[in-house]
Amino acid sequence: MKEDRIERIWSHPKFQKVEKELLEWERERTFCRHGVEHLLDVARIAYILVYEAHKEKEYPKDVVYGAALLHDIGRLRQYKDRTPHEIESARLAKEILKDCGYSKEEIGLMTEGIASHRLIEVEKEENLKGFLYRADKLSRNCPFCLAKKECNWEKEKKNTFLLY
Repeated sequence: MKEDRIERIWSHPKFQKVEKELLEWERERTFCRHGVEHLLDVARIAYILVYEAHKEKEYPKDVVYGAALLHDIGRLRQYKDRTPHEIESARLAKEILKDCGYSKEEIGLMTEGIASHRLIEVEKEENLKGFLYRADKLSRNCPFCLAKKECNWEKEKKNTFLLY
């Protein structure tokens, strides 16, 4: 059943292992973290964007949530050897999504969105790539961040909206 696929991602051994390690790596991180709170924020915002664009038939909730939950899973490898996390996230997501019952077409769509979630070129696209990109940026609480004075992100990368 499709509803079970999100639960399968949450409980997938690779997802659990990487999220636990990532939590440890980011424990002392002052800036944006990439734990489950961020993943859920991205999933919820992405689905709102999908819904507002009337694309929920094209991008079902479990596809949007699945892509959002896995969009930063490669972050740990980036910390270890500087591999771009979006590339590693797409690679790991492909393995996990296959185990969780997603079709080949869904996996292609989701991994393409994951691999593109940092490309500004997709920002205005009305597809999963654009929705993930915007949701990732909108999920950041930059106006209220305790580390905003020390943040070295370019202004264009920051979320400057007080309310969505």
